[in-house]
Amino acid sequence: MKIGIANDHRGFKAKQILTEYLKGKGYNVIDYGTNSSERVDYTEYGFLLGEKVASKEVDYGIAICGSAIGISVACNKVKGIRCGKINTIEEAIHGKAKDFLNIIALSGESDIENNKKIVDAFLTTSENKIDPAYQNRVQQIIDYEND
Repeated sequence: MKIGIANDHRGFKAKQILTEYLKGKGYNVIDYGTNSSERVDYTEYGFLLGEKVASKEVDYGIAICGSAIGISVACNKVKGIRCGKINTIEEAIHGKAKDFLNIIALSGESDIENNKKIVDAFLTTSENKIDPAYQNRVQQIIDYEND
């Protein structure tokens, strides 16, 4: 599985740790983020990650900035992206299984061990192909986006 990861300066350290962690688990990780803690705009990296996920160059994305809010907004401006700011394992599971998230946004200032658990939960959860209510809601989002 190919995972895209992007970050701004406040997500740099977390990106480095998560990249090594995921590579150690056998994932192919593509880095679309900044490579220093020097101040940059999260928008550039959020848009880029969104484009790479939307074009299917990578299977899923992980976006990291200080709060995770800004980069998640940037990712969601790309057509075909469903990105959620995730704080818990339960949110990661629900977001993937029910809302078909294709990118998760994490705070670069959150506990890194918790972020690892969140990433594991997200990447190992299947999208729920059975529950028509959730499928219908996601389809409504796709239809709205295409209008």
